[in-house]
Amino acid sequence: MDFKLVSDYAPMGDQPEAIEQLVGAIRHGSKHNVLLGVTGSGKTFTVANVIAQLNRPTLVLSHNKTLAAQLYGEFKNFFPENAVEYFVSYYDYYQPEAYLPSTDTYIEKDLSINADIEKMRLQTVATLLSGRRDVVVVSSVSCLYGAGNPADFHATAIHIEVGQVVSYKHFLYKLVEALYTRTERELLPATFRVNGDTVDIMAAFGEFGNQCFRVMFFDNEIEAIQSIDPATGQRIQTLDSLTLYPTNLFVTTKERINTAVQQIYLDLGKQIEFFEKQGRMVEAQRIKQRVEYDLEMIKEIGYCPGIENYSRYFDGRAAGTRPFCLIDYFPKDYLMVVDESHVTLPQVHAMYGGDRARKENLVEYGFRLPAAKDNRPLTFAEFEQLQGTSIYVSATPADWELMKSEGVIVEQLIRPTGLVDPPLEVRVTLNQIDDLIEEIDKRVKNDDKVLVTTITKRMAEELSKYFDRVGVRNRYIHSDVDTLERIQILEDLRNGLFDVLVGVNLLREGLDLPEVALVAILDADKEGFLRNVRSLTQIAGRAARHAQGNVILYADTCTESMRQTIEQSNRRREKQVRFNMEHGMLPRRAQRSGSGPSTLLAGQQGETPKVDLTAYPIVEEHYATAADVQHDYTATTAGENLDALIDKAREEMERAAKSLDFLAAAKFRDRMYELQKLREENRSKQYSR
Repeated sequence: MDFKLVSDYAPMGDQPEAIEQLVGAIRHGSKHNVLLGVTGSGKTFTVANVIAQLNRPTLVLSHNKTLAAQLYGEFKNFFPENAVEYFVSYYDYYQPEAYLPSTDTYIEKDLSINADIEKMRLQTVATLLSGRRDVVVVSSVSCLYGAGNPADFHATAIHIEVGQVVSYKHFLYKLVEALYTRTERELLPATFRVNGDTVDIMAAFGEFGNQCFRVMFFDNEIEAIQSIDPATGQRIQTLDSLTLYPTNLFVTTKERINTAVQQIYLDLGKQIEFFEKQGRMVEAQRIKQRVEYDLEMIKEIGYCPGIENYSRYFDGRAAGTRPFCLIDYFPKDYLMVVDESHVTLPQVHAMYGGDRARKENLVEYGFRLPAAKDNRPLTFAEFEQLQGTSIYVSATPADWELMKSEGVIVEQLIRPTGLVDPPLEVRVTLNQIDDLIEEIDKRVKNDDKVLVTTITKRMAEELSKYFDRVGVRNRYIHSDVDTLERIQILEDLRNGLFDVLVGVNLLREGLDLPEVALVAILDADKEGFLRNVRSLTQIAGRAARHAQGNVILYADTCTESMRQTIEQSNRRREKQVRFNMEHGMLPRRAQRSGSGPSTLLAGQQGETPKVDLTAYPIVEEHYATAADVQHDYTATTAGENLDALIDKAREEMERAAKSLDFLAAAKFRDRMYELQKLREENRSKQYSR
């Protein structure tokens, strides 16, 4: 199936030229290409057009989960009839296994896995192995970490058809090999239940996630396959065939398990001998106890905690060779889009070193076999070897991608909305918070939003607490906030549940926030990673989607980075204003390019929004307006029934929330609280009499 791009808009500004240049360069064999586009110029829409024209499976690489979620929502809207998948780290919290020799401290691995994201990762792999070509995978750099062997994952998949002759017992064994768990109780995802010649299976993820299937046998022939209601067992649909994929990326065949176990025993013996020759009996006993325990679990159930540390054996790889990763599941002619490449590529560069240092200690002191070092992220050289044809997308591309592109640089400086870069204003830090609150009040009166960036997490939290005390509706966001919670915070900002978002380094690249009219940068003169030219340019770009966007840099000195950022902004503004005058364009506020992360959030609830409901105004005929409630509230002085008015406000709040109009719901909620407070005051007066 070919890609089918769906959009209400056609390419505008310099988008048509950028699309033509990129498609032409790639078709003529250019492997490295740079799309230099200012914030709000529609780089994602340009890339979507390039994908549609090239018609290749595409990996979109992003540097953080929040931006990856937004890109997932946008591509999901651009390609509603194609496969758009989401692949990020499934850890909400992750404390890696480590050993500190200086204090003789062993830190056990501790983690919290997000089951919904794990399902989406498995669905990504299943889609790629299905043979589809119309696939876009939006991923964080976690796609470069070790994954299972694609051949084993595909071999462990179970495909059955009606009329197929297959041993009943062999089918059950295949389910166990795919890491499905047998149960006699309620079916949960990745479990199955046997009742005579009938097997009920709850699929693990994806299209069939949380769906239950019944496979009925007649002797050793599959008589029927049905999708059923897991609660009642009632038939929903009759199927001709069914494919069930493994429930874990690190899955392998029984033959490979037997071979791997033998090799692990051999390497364990060598490592014990190595420690004993050095007189390190504690380490020898430690490695013997830990590995033998893992092997017993692997032999019994085919899996153990930390099985990824033995991935080299199960993959059949030689020592020192790279692990498999998500890129191995793509065909060779795939397209890679590196979003915000100036941040993403340095992340790729740094991953290997940190992982290696930690593993060295674990191996040296008998906590892991040397093979654990081969369960690792790719080195940058290995990443380069696996790269397909690449497009580096950034408003501030770094030297590496500029060098690799060899002059294939496509500029996109004109916004389809006619908006120009926001003006940058420098203000002294004296009384900066009071000045900032005054500016926030101006924006809140116009129902606009504000971003404030600080230099540390602690400062972000303390500033958020201060805003709470002075009555500014706000939230903070940084790397300690859970993945899906970050996405929900951004959705709440867009939906008007608060006015100010305080952050450190997440409020930079790519966030699609047309509601933001002001970006305030605290400590703008603290020269460094968070306040260099690229950082300041990216932070300022968050106000570029608003017609009255403005950026305030609070600083006592003008650093070289600040000077260059202001000069670049002025140069772009001049070019954008000239283009608008020549073409008679009037700047207009940008619209969200899709449902953004709400698509992902809705997906976790089994829903797929077809339209951007968050942009809808209050529909008066559906429920009462806030003015009606205010009238009711005022009328209570005349002795109307407060209980009835409270119930009415609650009903309107619930109706607004079901319609996804959270701003109206918040107003009705506040009215309900006011009425409840008034009722309590009236009761207090009656008791006092």
